[in-house]
Amino acid sequence: MRIRSILLLATFAIALSASAQELAITFDDLPAHGPLPAGETRLQIAQSILDTIKREHLPPIYGMVNGVHLTEDPSTGAVLKAWVAAGNPLGNHTWAHVNLNTMTPDAFEQDIEKNEPILKQYAANDDWHWLRYPFLAEGNTPEKALAVRSWLAAHGYKVAEVNMSFGDYLWNEPYARCVAKHDDAAIKQLHDSYLAAADQSIAASRQLAKEVYGRDIPYVLLMHIGAFDAHMFPELVALYRAHGFTFVTLPDAEKDPSFHDNAAGPMASGAGHLAQLAAARKLPFPHTTDYSKTLNDLCR
Repeated sequence: MRIRSILLLATFAIALSASAQELAITFDDLPAHGPLPAGETRLQIAQSILDTIKREHLPPIYGMVNGVHLTEDPSTGAVLKAWVAAGNPLGNHTWAHVNLNTMTPDAFEQDIEKNEPILKQYAANDDWHWLRYPFLAEGNTPEKALAVRSWLAAHGYKVAEVNMSFGDYLWNEPYARCVAKHDDAAIKQLHDSYLAAADQSIAASRQLAKEVYGRDIPYVLLMHIGAFDAHMFPELVALYRAHGFTFVTLPDAEKDPSFHDNAAGPMASGAGHLAQLAAARKLPFPHTTDYSKTLNDLCR
């Protein structure tokens, strides 16, 4: 009887583990992304995100850095300082947010290295050897992709893969326009469509994971350090919790074997790791609404 009880408990634990949905949130384009709405600063946007991270008891969240912003506006260094002071690590997003598909591996690698002094300055005590490919473009030929992957491995880098995204960056520019026009109805439209897009992306990523791997896998969410992202972040966290997600760090998520599956080859399209693997297996991508035209036209 005791053995049977132990077996039942073990079975339950395995089932619970298999159904657990883990999510690692990441933010790209630190220290600045998108236009500033009237009355807001880069540091206020970052601090809003950091306040949500603390209030919601989220684990440390990687912020991927483009150092070029510091030459355009040196005051944005305060964003990186605040991010690290709040206990969140930084990663490499290349110096100038360059697209590997349009350049040589050597030039791309030089842009990664150009970003390293910034990371050493602000995050010397953290593991900043994580690269997020700009545009999620990992090389438009197998030779180019392999050359950069080999260079990254030789220099101690890990790739910050993405397998959940809903184009959050699309909402930041219309938000600034709508704030300038004091158009509360349009801002409500932005609010509702943002959450709807995030909700659809959850279903799409989970469906692809089950089609490719037969199970939920840990998910890595791509976000950007924009004004509307900061505004929506508390509700977004609530949405993921309502779907049963627990939050983990990027390194913990990427311990899963799914992140080391390179069967798709070079990821030139920027669709994300899971979507590329699904395409390689000729699996249809779940339907999601394209909000880009509506957002582009809003508050013009």
